[in-house]
Amino acid sequence: MKMYADRLPTAVRQLLTDILVVLWVYGWIRAGLWAHAMVEKLADPGRKLQEAGTAIAGNLGDIGGKVGRVPLVGDELTSPFSSAADAAGGLAEAGRQQQEIVGDLALTMALLIVSVPLALVLFGWLPLRLRWMRRAGVAARVRDEPAGRDLLALRALAGRPLDELTKLGPDIAGAWRSGDAAAVDALAALELRELGLRPARRR
Repeated sequence: MKMYADRLPTAVRQLLTDILVVLWVYGWIRAGLWAHAMVEKLADPGRKLQEAGTAIAGNLGDIGGKVGRVPLVGDELTSPFSSAADAAGGLAEAGRQQQEIVGDLALTMALLIVSVPLALVLFGWLPLRLRWMRRAGVAARVRDEPAGRDLLALRALAGRPLDELTKLGPDIAGAWRSGDAAAVDALAALELRELGLRPARRR
């Protein structure tokens, strides 16, 4: 495959387009990471709630353990502390669940922001770029061969607009069929010029 055209204007345009596409994708990836970081900040209250609930539950559990050692009434006194510790544990679990929800939301938003631009590149620009590279690579390999020039001329006859073909002569197709070398070279040059490649060398 051929990366860039031989003709300077076409090559410069391709290079600038490639750079812009890379910068565009990089910018959207950065935007996705920024959105992820912004949404992740919403998890801070849940994180604090989990830490506070865990700490309260631990303290209440410790107090309940100490109160439980009181003779005769220890078991009755432990019950309220155990209930409060369970409630604090529920708060900690709620905080953890909130963090999970926010994390999933942050990841989803980041993927949505990045996926659309990447899809446009992967399914829009990239196939066209690879198609040109394949066509230009084949054309560059065959342009100096007689059979290759015939193929390029045939491709020009089949694919170029009629107004471009008529500029080469009133009966360019007939000249090509009769094997006119000048007509073949003109058609091949037309196809090569469309791809941004230099003409075939004269033999």
